[in-house]
Amino acid sequence: MLASLPLLLAAAAPSAVAAGDRPAPPPPPAPVDAQADPQAAPKSEGDIVITARRRSERLQDVPIAVSVLSGETIANTGAYNINRLQTLQPSLQFYSSNPRNSAINIRGLGAPFGLTNDGIEQGVGLYIDQVYIGRIGASTFDFVDVDRVEVLRGPQGTLYGKNTTAGAVNITTKKPSLATPDATFEASTGNYGLVQIKASASAPIATDTLGVRVSTSVTRRGGTIYDTATGSNLQKQDNLSLRGQLLWQATPRLDLTLSADFSLQNPFCCVQYYARVGATQRAVNRQYAALAAAAGYRPPSFDPFDRVTDLDATINSRQEVGGLSLVGDWDVGGATITSVTAWRYWDWQPANDRDFTGLPITTVSQNPSQQKQFSQELRIGSTGKRRLNYTFGAFFFDQTIDTQGSQVQGPAASAWLLNPTSAGGKDPLTLNGLTSTNTIHFSNQSVALFGKLNWEAAPKLHIQPGLRVNYDRKSGFYEAIVSIRNARYNFVATADNVAALLASGAATADQLNTLAPQRYAPRFSAWNLSGDLTLSYDLAPDAHVYATYAKSFKSGGINLSGLPLNANNTGVDLTTETVKPEKVDHFELGLKTQFLNRRVTFNLAAFWDAIHDYQATVNNGQTTVIRGYLANAGLVRVRGVEFDSAFRPSPRLNLYVNGALTDAKYVRFTNAPCPPELSGGSPALNGATPGAAGVAGALSPLTCDISGQILPGISKYALSWGGEVNQPVAGGQVYLGYDGSYRSKFSSNPSRSAYTDIDGYSLSNIRFGFRKDRWNLFGWVRNLFDKQYFELLSTQSGSTGLIVGQPGDPRTYGGTFRISF
Repeated sequence: MLASLPLLLAAAAPSAVAAGDRPAPPPPPAPVDAQADPQAAPKSEGDIVITARRRSERLQDVPIAVSVLSGETIANTGAYNINRLQTLQPSLQFYSSNPRNSAINIRGLGAPFGLTNDGIEQGVGLYIDQVYIGRIGASTFDFVDVDRVEVLRGPQGTLYGKNTTAGAVNITTKKPSLATPDATFEASTGNYGLVQIKASASAPIATDTLGVRVSTSVTRRGGTIYDTATGSNLQKQDNLSLRGQLLWQATPRLDLTLSADFSLQNPFCCVQYYARVGATQRAVNRQYAALAAAAGYRPPSFDPFDRVTDLDATINSRQEVGGLSLVGDWDVGGATITSVTAWRYWDWQPANDRDFTGLPITTVSQNPSQQKQFSQELRIGSTGKRRLNYTFGAFFFDQTIDTQGSQVQGPAASAWLLNPTSAGGKDPLTLNGLTSTNTIHFSNQSVALFGKLNWEAAPKLHIQPGLRVNYDRKSGFYEAIVSIRNARYNFVATADNVAALLASGAATADQLNTLAPQRYAPRFSAWNLSGDLTLSYDLAPDAHVYATYAKSFKSGGINLSGLPLNANNTGVDLTTETVKPEKVDHFELGLKTQFLNRRVTFNLAAFWDAIHDYQATVNNGQTTVIRGYLANAGLVRVRGVEFDSAFRPSPRLNLYVNGALTDAKYVRFTNAPCPPELSGGSPALNGATPGAAGVAGALSPLTCDISGQILPGISKYALSWGGEVNQPVAGGQVYLGYDGSYRSKFSSNPSRSAYTDIDGYSLSNIRFGFRKDRWNLFGWVRNLFDKQYFELLSTQSGSTGLIVGQPGDPRTYGGTFRISF
């Protein structure tokens, strides 16, 4: 018997009926919360078992808010990446303007809203086969041969190697077979030229102690947005994923699994373009309408859902992800020792149009990055049923990131970015060819000891304390060198010669304020102690309550995206180099229930998080460009209620409804970035009063007090619902499935703005098909009613008032055929 801990995803077994009426194999589980898989059978017939707490446990008994999606559910609903999972999980949010600038949030927490900063960590841990993934950019891959995805909500630092303050996404792939060979093939096609092929195969090798599994996924899809400047379609998909595993049962008590994976994405994406315009504090002749008119520019459409743009810079989001891991499970009698050794890399090669128009304002904007990581985790966990269970572990993580950034201004930059009536603004040569070349290096080492006990203090009462000791060290280097070479200007500016260049007239203040040279080498290190305590009580065999308190943290960080200058504009403000750790007080109450012979599941969780020194994006007060960096907000509060329910009145019907109410606010944030309405004017100093939005040439505060405002990216209300009905036909099943989701209005700007609120929207997906024995054929439609909605809204640098958006996918449809051997 394998020593590793498998998942037993058991579906309801068919009853003894006449052969002609016997149902086909049961449909895949509906995408519901952890406790509520509507296809789960009564206990006597089998239970869903998970390993969220690093041991095999019946899912409904685990006192954690955790959701599980099986591989079948993921395949049938088309949720083949994390971005699509959020439509099935109300508490999960995924934001991505491109793979590097991606974030996973759970209950509104995880990563600061805005552009990625290499020097900080994510609050949501991403794990694939127990290996921690250090870059969220690597999470945009297509799922390959997935067995299940577990979404854990709330701090998990006493159970997982890397500390997580908001939760974890735990992806487990299918394991090699040591007995009977098996294989699966799936092909999909659809509109926009979609072609997706998935295949996997597994078999023992000459013996019943050695097995291999290989799998692949290929996705090709045409673009959904037409670019008139290049005559091409953007937002294309071009993904390749490969995975191989070798399982060796070295002894009856020792398993070793060697895994290798490779993913390549080379899409023409990701684009944002004209969505709307809002008034700022900038002079009227420096706002979008006047600037566009002066340049003779008009976007190809003022309706973003015409899905047409004229971006004139090269667009691409190529990334390569891969790695090796060796996982060993050794049953030592009464406990299992697990070792997880892994090496991974991430190679990011982008190209962007960061002026978001068809004008040559910024002709190059890109930050190619190469990340490498090594991790080692060692755990021991008790096995079997006993009054005192335990898990203890040690974790080491080493990561380096090298980034080579570049930004080049074009011939339209002077008139757009500078005062068009000034000498510099009237001369295209002032900024034409102005280039910033950035060299960024980041190194991070982390060491931790963690453990958790589960003590049955009395019948039905469990006390579960956990503790974590963590040390983090981060060091970095950032240098921006600014240069220009054209008919009027020829200089190279570094952090050392700015004053000399300005004094000699070789460079102008306009140039070195637009792209500022700087150099600094930040460092951070700290020890942290955190822990949690859970009390759980079994009201009945299928009714459980729990209460949890956790004192958690997210490691401090270093700013590696450029810093503001000091008050004298003579150098970098060194006080902004580092970011303090987030400190989280987490409270949670939960109820897990099943009744009517486990055909109905209802679960409830209420939580309250107080986050001190919340890591947030702030601005540096420059009016020429908006360059954000990270700092600490005094206090943030996130509280809410979640419910999950599933109903299976018969083998012919299953239904589910999940929901989340999340109230997330800045309690204290006095030095926040100002919204577009208050940006772009002259600095409001010495108590001067800022003007109203749209008043040309008004005063603007350097920072704003947004205490009491909502956090970005979080909908107050989020729901998912759906189900499946089936009918026996010709020895198989005809079935109809539906999955719906809704999220209410949310802010898409670090400081809330009327211009960047995204209205609430609802999406509907359906599938209709026939399955029999080992094959399944179905048609599907995603975004059935062709809902027009934005995934993100952003502001153009320079306070012009241009708001750009990233529309969600339009209605897509197609068909899928799957067969197993």
